[in-house]
Amino acid sequence: MQTLHIRLATEEDLPSLLSLLSQPDMDGDNVIPLAEAREIFRRVAPDWNHQIYVASADRELVGTFTLLTVDHLSHRGARSLIVEDVVVKTAWQGKGVGRHMMEFAVARGRRLHCYKLVLSSGLARERAHEFYEHLGFHKHGYSFLLPLDTRASC
Repeated sequence: MQTLHIRLATEEDLPSLLSLLSQPDMDGDNVIPLAEAREIFRRVAPDWNHQIYVASADRELVGTFTLLTVDHLSHRGARSLIVEDVVVKTAWQGKGVGRHMMEFAVARGRRLHCYKLVLSSGLARERAHEFYEHLGFHKHGYSFLLPLDTRASC
C-alpha cells in the first residue's frame, strides 16, 4: 500500500468527504448538500472534542472517521473516545486503510488518557463487525436507539 496520511479534515475536503459518505454501505443517496456540510463543518471544526479526520494516499482521500471526546464526572473524571462515521473508499477496502485509521484512533485515545474507546455499527454491517472484532474490539452491552428526527436516518 502507498503511504497513508491521516490528518484533520479541512473545509476543502468536504466534496471528497461527501463522496465517501454517499457510498451504498454508508448514507447512499441520502447525503447532505455541500452548502449544508460547510455550515456543519464550520460549527464543529473549532471544537477539539469533535474532530473529523481524513486518510489520504497519494493526494487521494480514501477514508474518513470522526472522534468525539467525552469528559466524565463518573469514572473518576476519566475521558472516553467515541468513533463515528468510519468510511473507507470502496476501491481501498481490504488494503489496510481502516486498520490504520483505527490504530490512529486508539493511539489518540491513549494520548488523551481515555479509559475506553467505543463505536457502534448497524446490525446489518456484518463485514464491519468482523473487521472490528479482528482488530480486538468486542461486543459489550447493548446499544439503544430512539429516533428523534424523522428527516435524519440512523
